Amino acid sequence: MLMRAILKTGEAIPALGLGTWNAFDVGAQMRDRAGPKGVLDLFFAAGGRVIDSSPMYGKAETVVGDLLDATGQRGAAWIATKVWTTGKAAGIEQMRSSARKLRKPALDLIQVHNLVDCETHLDTLAGWKKEGAVRYVGITHYTTGALNALADIVARRDIDFVQTVYSIGTREAERRLLPLCADRGVAVIANKPFDTGALFRRARGRKLPPVAKALGCQSWAAFFLKFILGHPAITVAIPASGDPDHARDWVDAGAGPIPDEAMRRTMAAAWDAL
Repeated sequence: MLMRAILKTGEAIPALGLGTWNAFDVGAQMRDRAGPKGVLDLFFAAGGRVIDSSPMYGKAETVVGDLLDATGQRGAAWIATKVWTTGKAAGIEQMRSSARKLRKPALDLIQVHNLVDCETHLDTLAGWKKEGAVRYVGITHYTTGALNALADIVARRDIDFVQTVYSIGTREAERRLLPLCADRGVAVIANKPFDTGALFRRARGRKLPPVAKALGCQSWAAFFLKFILGHPAITVAIPASGDPDHARDWVDAGAGPIPDEAMRRTMAAAWDAL
């Protein structure tokens, strides 16, 4: 699988990660968790490591923690979660709760989710990072309306990661945020890579464009992910699924040819003309 360096440290992580929103918010019985477990099995077999969750995602953190133990992959996992509350004390308790659920005392990455009480939590996380309680610190949002707010924080705070919406159908981050992150040495996680399913609805019944063959894409899902990973500022893309049949369509997208800028322009033009 394609590896990308975290710009602040040079640590290499796989460029295809796994989101858990909705997909891992399931019950406690193994029959409820069979789908997510199957996805994790496929993900790790393909060379994946980065798993992104949040206390906002219902039971997802607990399910991830349990399944990592059940699959024996805890040592391989690179775990990111978020803080999503107001107030310093509430933030500290929520982050400690996340670490307990994920069963990792020192998480790889904690991000301020949707910029909620951002300055308070970034101050806390700066201290946690110095103490070794977290390895990396970041911020997130899922809407294009927040792109400038994300960029403003990147410009003035010492952070390691930004998580933002970016896809072949939602390319606004290319204007300011992605170039700024590259300039400031901030790694980027691309969320909503399928525009919450809207890309599949638009592509339904349509043939893949000719450029897909050169990239080894057998599905629209792989095509969409290859476009994202072709941007040099993107560190990780995080599709989410609790269905192994869906995951099979994209789990190998991080391997094989990655488009250069000329190919990405061809891909975008083909998509815009669809």
